[in-house]
Amino acid sequence: MNVYHYKTASGKDLILDYINSLSKAEIVDGLSVLEKFEKEDLDALIIKPWQGKISEAYFYKHNRIFYVVVDGQDMYVLHACRKQKNKTEKRDSEIVIKRAKELGELLSRRFV
Repeated sequence: MNVYHYKTASGKDLILDYINSLSKAEIVDGLSVLEKFEKEDLDALIIKPWQGKISEAYFYKHNRIFYVVVDGQDMYVLHACRKQKNKTEKRDSEIVIKRAKELGELLSRRFV
């Protein structure tokens, strides 16, 4: 599977920046999630549908990665964050929805 990370207009990879800001154990687990995405080994992950076509994959210490799969071949990782409460933080939810809408406009699709 082709995995694309959300990047800023200047090319900064916000997903890897988040993962690299974590503890060593969390970094290892976060990178293994991205590797499993590429190898299409999704059965080895804890995944839940989130909203619309967006799903979330959980990893070490309540971290999660939000993503959407397009055409079964391309995966777009939209956001990564730490789960603080039982419900997605409003700020994180807004970020995921905004990025999904941006991606939808680029691909002429609707994800949310």
